[in-house]
Amino acid sequence: MIDILFFSLSTIAVVCSIMMVFHKNAVYSVLFLLAALFSIAGLYIMLNAQFLAIVHVIVYAGAIMVLFLYVIMFLNLTGPITIRKSQLVRFAAALTGLMMFLIIFASLWQTNFGESPKVVNQNIGYARTLGKVLFKEFLIPFEMTSILFLSAMIGVVIFNKKENTNA
Repeated sequence: MIDILFFSLSTIAVVCSIMMVFHKNAVYSVLFLLAALFSIAGLYIMLNAQFLAIVHVIVYAGAIMVLFLYVIMFLNLTGPITIRKSQLVRFAAALTGLMMFLIIFASLWQTNFGESPKVVNQNIGYARTLGKVLFKEFLIPFEMTSILFLSAMIGVVIFNKKENTNA
């Protein structure tokens, strides 16, 4: 049952990713990307990483997709997009794709599929475990990052504040 679920989610992710790249309508490409992101979140749940799946859905499928749809609506990209590429760009893309295919083939060639993975920690994907590690071992870097983000937000507000010229 788990194998069927894994293969169906991975097939949905791969097919939706291919359709996203090759579809001519930008809105449909965004919808295919959304379906691929949800299927990848399902794969995270199968790996016992519930927190990562929830963050993946909230950040990517929520915020990033809203941004993509806003840009598409702002630029009015509902029709097909035609991009002319030079021969050098096409050659570089084909060479990069061939190198990626060779890397994937070599990694699959070296993989031993007969061994079962060893389980180190059963609670590694839970939010409770992540919270304990984050707030015990990495408390100071976590707080420094929050201070950095807070100062960046204050800086953006200050830079975007319009001056009152009616004084």
